[in-house]
Amino acid sequence: MVLVVLNLSVSAVAFGQAGTCAGMSLGPLASLNGFVPFPSNNLWNTDISNAPVDPNSANLINYIGASVTLHPDFGAGQYDGQSMGIPYQIEAGTQAKVPVRITEYPSNSDPGPMPIPANALIEGYPHPGNGDRHVLVLDQGGCWLYELYYSFTSSGAWSAGSTAVWDMTIDEQRPYTWTSADAAGLPIFAGLVRYDEVAAGAINHAVRFTVPVTQEAFTPPASHWASSTTDANAPPMGMRMRLKASFDISGFSPANRVVLKALQKYGMILADNGSAIYITGMPDAHWNNNDLGALKNITASSFDVVLMNPIYTPANVPTGPSPAIASFTANPTTVSAGQPVTLSWSVTGAIYNIVSPQVGPVRGTSVVVNPTATTTYGLCSTNQYGRKIAKVTVTVQ
Repeated sequence: MVLVVLNLSVSAVAFGQAGTCAGMSLGPLASLNGFVPFPSNNLWNTDISNAPVDPNSANLINYIGASVTLHPDFGAGQYDGQSMGIPYQIEAGTQAKVPVRITEYPSNSDPGPMPIPANALIEGYPHPGNGDRHVLVLDQGGCWLYELYYSFTSSGAWSAGSTAVWDMTIDEQRPYTWTSADAAGLPIFAGLVRYDEVAAGAINHAVRFTVPVTQEAFTPPASHWASSTTDANAPPMGMRMRLKASFDISGFSPANRVVLKALQKYGMILADNGSAIYITGMPDAHWNNNDLGALKNITASSFDVVLMNPIYTPANVPTGPSPAIASFTANPTTVSAGQPVTLSWSVTGAIYNIVSPQVGPVRGTSVVVNPTATTTYGLCSTNQYGRKIAKVTVTVQ
C-alpha cells in the first residue's frame, strides 16, 4: 500500500513551537526533542497566566476539597507490580497499521487501522491489570497521535474500549458529547508530564488531572461529560486550574520548579474522574520519587479556577451540520490482486478524514491502495458536530 497523500511538509513545520514531528526520537518513552503536539493556539498550549479567575472558583475548589493535596500520578519503578504513569511510544511512518476492534464506545471512536505494534506498552505494564489500560502511539512520519482506552492484545490483534485519532498539526476537536480514549474527550498525551521536558527545563503545555466527582457538563477543550451530577459547584470536564502566581516555588527542587512553573503558566485541565488533583505523567526510571513527593505539600487552596466560558450542559450543547461528502470513488473499481486503485473524495466541513480498512487517517483528497481481495472501503469524515460515512467497493478478480 502506498499513501500518496502524506504531506512531508507536515513534519517540517514547527507551528511556533520548538522542534518538529520528524525530529522526535523513536521507541517507547522516547524524547520529543522539543516538539509540542498541536499548534500554539491550541488550548493545551495556551498561556493562561493572566486569564481571569472564574467567579465560582472558590466554590469549585471547596467542592474538590481545599485541603486536598496535589499528587504526581507518575514516577520511577513500580507500585503493586505496575509502572507508575501512562506510557507512550513513537513509531516511524513505516510501522504497519493493524485493525483495532472497538468493544465499548464504537459510535464515539475512530476506526482503524492504527500503527500499534504487537509489543506496545499498555498502561500499568508489565502487569496492566484491570485499570484504564491506555495505549498511546505517536506517528513520527505522518504526525498523527493514536490513543486507545482499555486495550488488549492477542497474537498481534488489538481491541480497545474506545479509540481516538488526533492530527497533531491542527487544532483538532472531538464532536460535541463524544468521548475519546479519555473521559473528557481530550487527547491524553497532550497533558502528560514528561521527563524529557523536565530535563530540558520547561513544560510548554497544560497538565492532565483528575478529581473524584465531576459535573454533567464540559467546557473547552473538553467535549464530553462522565457524570449525572448537576451541582453547579461540581467541576465540569475541561475545567482548568492554575497555581496562584503568589505561590512561592523557590524552595522546591529544579525538577519540581519546572512542573510548578507549568502549572502557573498553563495550568492543569480536568480530564477524567479519579483521585483528587492527581496530575498525570509518564513512567520513567529517571524520576526521583522522593523529590516528586514534595509536590504533595501543595493544597487545592493554592489554585484558582480559570474563567470557564462557555460551559456546556445537556441543555445547550451546540448543534450544526456534519461534514458533507459529495463523492467517494475508486478508479478502477475492478482489478487483479495487488494492483493499484486510487480512492478519491470530495468533502466539505470536515476536521479530519479516515479511510478504513488498510489506510487510516489521511490528508488531501486521494490515496492509492493495493487490495488483494474484494474490499469495501469506508471514508469517515468528522467535525465538531458529528460524522458522515461513505463507502465504495473494489472488486478483485
